[in-house]
Amino acid sequence: MTAAPVLDPQRTALVLVDLMDRIVALPLEPRKGTEVLATAEELAAAFRAAGALVVLIRVERPAVAEQPPGSGLAAGLPRDGDLEIVKRTIGGFQGTGLDERLRERGIRTLLFGGIATNLGVESTARAAADLGYDLVFVEDAMAAFTAAEHDASVRLDFPRLGTVVTAAQVRLEPR
Repeated sequence: MTAAPVLDPQRTALVLVDLMDRIVALPLEPRKGTEVLATAEELAAAFRAAGALVVLIRVERPAVAEQPPGSGLAAGLPRDGDLEIVKRTIGGFQGTGLDERLRERGIRTLLFGGIATNLGVESTARAAADLGYDLVFVEDAMAAFTAAEHDASVRLDFPRLGTVVTAAQVRLEPR
């Protein structure tokens, strides 16, 4: 991991992917979903306090009459002022209007957390990189189905796309 950049809250968004009860409850590594959620909630509180945007992305299965139980965002996570995005693909940009909504707010840097590291988080981050955003990945705010999958994204892929940090290293400019 490298030194964390100091983030401008007016130009940075926290992007949390698939923190839904049914996904948080899955067997995950290298940490439990509840640990990922707790770290994400702390980050979200810090971002909101700094006046920064919090983006909450959740998945819905396409072409089904009803979503499975636990398909909403984890209880207590969403707050007024957050941007909620519903995706129907692995990544959060395809067909969601997320890029337009970020650009209209002047967002240039995205800080990522969520589940699964190598699926929803990485897919969303790759699209963001293609769109020209600066990326920061919070390693301890993510988990995958296996530690090897998580580690491959964090150690091999994410450093090529942006900066990998821990939650304790995240610094927002003071108001």
